[in-house]
Amino acid sequence: MADFNDELTAQSEKPYIASNYIPASTVQVHASNLLQLPNGDLLCAWFGGSQEGISDICVHISRLRRGGRSWSQPQTISDDLNRSEQNPVLFSNPRTQELWVLYTAQPAGNQDKAVVRYRVSKDEGQSWSEAKNLFDDEGLFIRQPITVLRDGTWVLPAWYCRTPPGYRWIGNDDISVIKYTHDNGKTWSEKEVPESTGAVHMNIKPLQDGTYIAFYRSRWADNIYTSTSKDCLDWSAPAPTSLPNPNSGICFDVLPDGRLIIVCNDSRFESGQAKREGLYDDITPEDDKRQNQPKQTKEAIWGVARKTMTVGVSSDRGQTWKTKVLQEGDGFCMTNNSRTKENRELSYPSIRVDGDTVNVAFTFWRQRIKFFRFSVDWVDS
Repeated sequence: MADFNDELTAQSEKPYIASNYIPASTVQVHASNLLQLPNGDLLCAWFGGSQEGISDICVHISRLRRGGRSWSQPQTISDDLNRSEQNPVLFSNPRTQELWVLYTAQPAGNQDKAVVRYRVSKDEGQSWSEAKNLFDDEGLFIRQPITVLRDGTWVLPAWYCRTPPGYRWIGNDDISVIKYTHDNGKTWSEKEVPESTGAVHMNIKPLQDGTYIAFYRSRWADNIYTSTSKDCLDWSAPAPTSLPNPNSGICFDVLPDGRLIIVCNDSRFESGQAKREGLYDDITPEDDKRQNQPKQTKEAIWGVARKTMTVGVSSDRGQTWKTKVLQEGDGFCMTNNSRTKENRELSYPSIRVDGDTVNVAFTFWRQRIKFFRFSVDWVDS
């Protein structure tokens, strides 16, 4: 049984590293996303309820005030009683300073029926507008934040959960796209990332030379993938890095000295490992039209242990990495049922660099969001 301490407690002062857990008001929590406000407060959003895919899953948010040592009690900020509301992404509109939360809303485990919605706060997250659909597209999913280009264009990475007619989604044919807007979210255009089948959760950052780099989760549970762009609109095809990936979320940022810092699982699928036939085995019937689908060149792999949350640093744009363990764990995730407390995954990290301080949040056993704060010196030690 984990000791879910609320107080930010240092494990080391030199180099500095401290951690705590964000309070939870639901049985299951997952998919955190961090955002630092102009006043220095840190916000964390995630989804929580009884179990992923069930309609009581809603978006929740908590705040760590600047200089504070504990997170506020969660506030629920979505309320569709018929859909599972997942993968929140926080965004601060640079023109108006309004706070946005974007998230997906889907019936049961049918990600191919998801829509992307948003709400806006004019008081830094104390109150929110009514939910609206951001796009008309069905089957569109998000996980990573908006990038604002030098000319003011917003770029939102996304992916389509596609499946043959008459079958349920299992992730075999997902592709990445970018949605972009020149008018602060009023109208949007789209470009597909070439040859991106299976490469999802696209995370984009600008580099010091003015170009852009992205990293992706792999449906094939093999490696993290990467691609580059000169303008953040037209991207190269994703190619595998040396970092492993168990078909789980990743997140990266850029340090003040230009190095890349990534948080990810140190695991991948190996021949002979146990795997699941689909993500939502716990809540869907056996005859759910997931079996006997038309064969793809590759098939998504689920159930690989999401273990050992690792920090990686690269000085050569992701070609090579120096890694360090942030959290040990066996990462068992053959069930999404949090009521039985069998799930021990470490997953879905979010990272925000604030000068020489690094903030990281991730799913801990689907029971809490765990938060770490450490100095860049800790990474290099």
